[in-house]
Amino acid sequence: MRVADYIKEGLKNFVEEVPEGYVEIGKCSSGCHSVRFFIKGSPERVEDVKFKATNRCKKLLAVADYTAERIKEGGKIELNEEEVLSYFSEEKEKDKLRDRLNMVKTALGL
Repeated sequence: MRVADYIKEGLKNFVEEVPEGYVEIGKCSSGCHSVRFFIKGSPERVEDVKFKATNRCKKLLAVADYTAERIKEGGKIELNEEEVLSYFSEEKEKDKLRDRLNMVKTALGL
């Protein structure tokens, strides 16, 4: 999938403000980009996850949202980098995609 197509489908976990009842688990900034993750529950038993990121980088938004979906499905904070890269395999700028993935990984404390 391409990042643009993922964004068109809609971000399911993006928030502008910290949701009530959620705690921040980490953040990462690199240049003009930043991402923060919030969970409801505990890192071992995640009930829900949301993120806030700079709006100017679609790759960061897509990777963070896709990762949040995987965390919700698995119920714990983990990240399979190859799965994410494979999901966005149609994206042309692989180096930027990998950089944004590393930001997400850092923000999650992985």
